[in-house]
Amino acid sequence: MSGGRRASGGPGGGRALVLGAVLLGLCWRAAAERLRYSMAEELPRGSLVGPLARDLGLSAHELPARKLRLSADKQYFTVSEGNGNLYVSERLDREELCGNLASCSVSFEALVHNPLNVFRVEVAIEDVNDNSPVFSKDTLELEIGEWTVPAARFPVEMARDADVGSNSLITYQLSSNPSFSLAVKEITSGKKQPELVLERALDREKQSSFELMLTAVDGGDPARSGTVQVRVNVSDANDNPPVFSKNVYDAQVVENLPAGSLVLQVRATDADAGSNGRVSYSFVNVPAGIRELFSIDKESGEIRTERPLDFEEATKYSFGLEARDGGGLVGHCEVQIDVIDENDNAPEITILSLSSPVPEDAPVGTVVALLKVRDRDSGENGEVSCELSGEAPLSLVASSGGSSKVVTASALDREQACEHRVTVVARDRGSPSLWSSREVVLEVSDVNDNAPVFEEASYSAYVRENNLVGALVLRVVARDSDAGANGRVSYWLSGGSAGAAGAAPLVSVEARSGAVYAQRSLDYEQCREFAVAVRAQDGGSPARSSTATVRVFVLDQNDNAPRVLYPPPASGAASPGSAGSAFEVVPRSASAGYLVGKVVAVDADAGRNAWLSYELVQASEPALFRVGLQSGEVRTARAVSERDAAKQRLVAVVKDHGEPALSATATLHVVLAESLQEALPELSERAAGAEAAGELQFWLVLALALLSALLVLSVALLVLARLRRAGPPAVLRCLGAQRLSLAGAAFPADFCEGTLPYSYNLCVAAAPRAAAEAAWPPPPLPIVPAEELVAGEPREKPSPSSSVVLGEPPTDPDALQVCGANLHFLRRELSQMSA
Repeated sequence: MSGGRRASGGPGGGRALVLGAVLLGLCWRAAAERLRYSMAEELPRGSLVGPLARDLGLSAHELPARKLRLSADKQYFTVSEGNGNLYVSERLDREELCGNLASCSVSFEALVHNPLNVFRVEVAIEDVNDNSPVFSKDTLELEIGEWTVPAARFPVEMARDADVGSNSLITYQLSSNPSFSLAVKEITSGKKQPELVLERALDREKQSSFELMLTAVDGGDPARSGTVQVRVNVSDANDNPPVFSKNVYDAQVVENLPAGSLVLQVRATDADAGSNGRVSYSFVNVPAGIRELFSIDKESGEIRTERPLDFEEATKYSFGLEARDGGGLVGHCEVQIDVIDENDNAPEITILSLSSPVPEDAPVGTVVALLKVRDRDSGENGEVSCELSGEAPLSLVASSGGSSKVVTASALDREQACEHRVTVVARDRGSPSLWSSREVVLEVSDVNDNAPVFEEASYSAYVRENNLVGALVLRVVARDSDAGANGRVSYWLSGGSAGAAGAAPLVSVEARSGAVYAQRSLDYEQCREFAVAVRAQDGGSPARSSTATVRVFVLDQNDNAPRVLYPPPASGAASPGSAGSAFEVVPRSASAGYLVGKVVAVDADAGRNAWLSYELVQASEPALFRVGLQSGEVRTARAVSERDAAKQRLVAVVKDHGEPALSATATLHVVLAESLQEALPELSERAAGAEAAGELQFWLVLALALLSALLVLSVALLVLARLRRAGPPAVLRCLGAQRLSLAGAAFPADFCEGTLPYSYNLCVAAAPRAAAEAAWPPPPLPIVPAEELVAGEPREKPSPSSSVVLGEPPTDPDALQVCGANLHFLRRELSQMSA
C-alpha cells in the first residue's frame, strides 16, 4: 500500500539530510498536516498500511529521540518503533465501521516529540467483495390468482448486500420455468426490484403451486451470490397486491425525540375485499440496529421511535417495508428518515402598546395593539412568523422594523362579546418549529345601538271580573342588551282600545318594573276584553324604544242570579230573585207527562255560571208534578185523579252552576178542571188576605174576558156561516188560518249568551191595579215587548183606555163569555201542541 502523501526528504547524500532537517525544523510549529492512506478491508493483523515516519520526514536513527506515537480512542493501527511504518493492529470490517455509507475512513493523530508536533492521519477503508447478497427469508411465498392475465408482474423481495459501490450492484436470475420469467425494475438509489412476470395463464386445477429459485449476484470480482426459494401458490381470489401510496417515504425527525414518538405513517391500499384486502405492515431485509431504533404498527403502518435518536450517531436511516394482504400478496417501499439538529430557542413577544377599551362603533382597521417579536436563533430557526389564534374580529398586520399591529378586522358588537381574548402565536422556521404565545385582552365599550326587545310580541292576561282596584294584571319584560343607561328600560302606555269603556282608565303600567295594574274593577258583562300598547324605552341618547300589545281578557264570575221570564213577575216583588204567580188549567183527564207549563229563565253570566237547572221545591201534591232539570217544563208525573185537590200551587227554583250557585224562584198555580166554568168556583175560593184577593180578582177578570171573547167569536162564526154563500167576509181574512193572533203577541229575544236558546210567544196581561172590587178588562189585551219583559218593566205605561182597571164593571157580559171560551180554546190548543 502506498500513502496518499510522501515526505520530501529521502536517503540521498548527507547534505540532503541536513537540508531536510533544517526545513523540518522551520515547519515544526506550523499547523498540523494531514496524511492520507488507503487500505482494503479485512486485511490481516500486521499488514502494512504505509511508511508513516518517512512521510513525516523522519529518518530511522531519529525515531528513538522523536518518540513517534499514535493517539486515538480505539487503536485500529500501530506504528513500528524500528522503521516507523504504520501497520494494522486488528482486522477491520468496513460494513461494521461505516455501514452502507459510500466512503469510510478512520482518523487519528500522530504525535512527534522533541519538538512536539501533531499530525492528522486519515486511513480510507476500501470495500472488498466480502459479503454475499442475502434475502431476509429462506422462502418467499406469492399468491397468484388463476384468473391473472399473462404479462402481469409481481414484485418480490430484493436481496441486500452489505458491500458498497460495484460490489453491491446486484443482478437477479430465475430458474427456468415456462409459466414465469424474471424482470428487473429500476428504482431509486440505483437499486433494482426483481419482479416475476407471468408468461401464461394459470390453472389451479392443473397445478396449484410452483417452486422457483431466485438467485442474486453482486458485481464484485469474484462475484458473490445468494439464493431464495420462491413458492407461488395459485388461488382463486386475491388478484390485487397491496400498493403503497409512495415508493419512497421521506421523513425528518429532530434529535432527542422521545421514545414512542410518531415518525411517519405509511399506507398501502389493496383493491381486494375481505381478508384479501386487509393489509399488514412489517420490516423487510433491515439490519438489527434498525429494529432497535424504530417499530412499525402492523395494522396502522405508523412508524415510531423505540429510543431517542442521536444526530451525532447517524444522520440518516434507510430501510425497506413490506405490505402483505390476507391472500399473501406483498408490496414493498423504502423509508428514508433524516435526523436534523434541534431548535432550542423560542420566539419572544413583547406588547409595546395596547388601546383598551375600544368603542363598539370603532371603524374597521383601528389599531388596538402594537407588538414586537424577537428570536435569538439565527438562520431559519430565527425567522419568525406571527398569527392570531382564537375567534375574534381582529387581524394581525406586519409593519416595518419587525413589529406587528393588531387591528379590527370587522365591526365590533359589545352585546355579542364585551371583550375579546386573542392569542398571538409567534413561530420560527426551525424544524421542528418552536413557538411562543402572548394573550391580548381587548375590552369593548358600549354605545346605544340596540332598542329594548320584549320577551313576547303580544301578551295575554286573564283577569276575573269584580277585581280589586290596583290588582296586578301581568308584568311585561323588555330587555336591552346595551349596558348602563343605554340598557336601562322604562315602560309607558302608548295607546290601545277596550271597546266603549276605553283603554286609558282601565289599566296603568309601572315605569320601572313593567307591572300592569287594573285602575278600576272590571265587569265581564260590560267589557269582555280590551288591548293596550306598552312602549319600552331605554335611557340612551338618542333613546330607542319598541312596543308590545297587551290583550286583557275578563273572566266571568257568578255575580248574576237567574232571571225568571215566565211565570211573569208580579208588580212589587219582594226581591229580584223571586217571581210572581200565574195559573194554568189542567183537565182532570190529563195523563202522565201532560205539559202543564214551562218555567223560562235567563242568566247574564257565561259558561258554567249560566248553565241553569230547574227543581220543584214545593207543591201541594209533590207526587203529581215534576219539572225538567234542563228544560224547565212542568209536566204531570202521573194521571190526574178525582181525589186531587182542584187548586195546586207549585214553587220551582232555578239555579245556575256557579261557585257559589245563585238561584231564583217561580210560583205557578194550577187549576184541575175540565173547563173554565168548573175552574171559576175554585178561583173564587181564594184565601183571605191581600195576596189571595188579588189572585182571585185576576182570575175572575181573566175568565170574564175569555168568556166575552168566546161569545163574540161564536156570534161571528154564526154570522159567517149564514153569509157563506155571499163569499168570505173581510173579517175571515183577518182571522186567517192561524189559531193564534200574531198582532197581539210580544216575542222576547233569544238569549244565547250564557243560557240555552229558547224562544216563546207570550201574551201577557198588564199589571192589575189594587182595588176592592173585581176588574173587567176590555177585549184587546195590552202588548208588552219581550225586551221590556227582560228588563223587568215596560218602556212606557199603557194608556188608561188599554189597561185593566180594577173595580170597573164589564161593559158587555156576553163579550166576556165569548172571550173566556176563546181563551179556553186557545189554551187547549197550546197544550195539545206542546204535548
